[in-house]
Amino acid sequence: MLAKPSSPQERSAAARARLLAAADELFYAEGIHAVGIDRVIQHAGVAKATLYNTFGSKEELVRAYLRARHAATREHMSRELERRYRTPRERLTGVFEVQGLSFTAPGFRGSAFVTAGANTPPGGAVEEVSSDYRAWLHSLFHDLAEQAGANDPRGLARQLVLLYDGAGISAWLDHDPSAETTARSVAQALVDIAIPGPIAVSS
Repeated sequence: MLAKPSSPQERSAAARARLLAAADELFYAEGIHAVGIDRVIQHAGVAKATLYNTFGSKEELVRAYLRARHAATREHMSRELERRYRTPRERLTGVFEVQGLSFTAPGFRGSAFVTAGANTPPGGAVEEVSSDYRAWLHSLFHDLAEQAGANDPRGLARQLVLLYDGAGISAWLDHDPSAETTARSVAQALVDIAIPGPIAVSS
């Protein structure tokens, strides 16, 4: 028995998914400025009108691509931190181990937000979505530092964000996945200084 034809909504959702998958692959590998809209359309196997009906412009496609990257990173980080570590203090350094899981992935090219922001003028979709991503990253470290009892959660968070950025850039440009191990060791030293050790409880 033949399957019933999909509804217009289902066809639209499928086309959107194909366009986002194509944009994710091409924009991440080659950069948003190097990839023209026609290549995305061809790679997705859709008509040009479909892209404009779905997203309206390349800028909106870029916005959707970066938002999807942000959502995937946030969900992956949350899931892995919850699965691997018990306490906020452990998770502060665990962030770097989770980050490092991507360093050995085929085609790793660092942060999508760093590469998207290169040579991009102020304003527009890239700056907007990148700002949201950066706010999440700072709040991730700040909230964990606060929960772990850091003397200066904001200061520790700024240090760890800087270290996180450096680890990603080093792993990409130096082709060195061990940047994760180095960054985690430095993070541990910063955490040990910033957060008082556990207080022994007498029996």
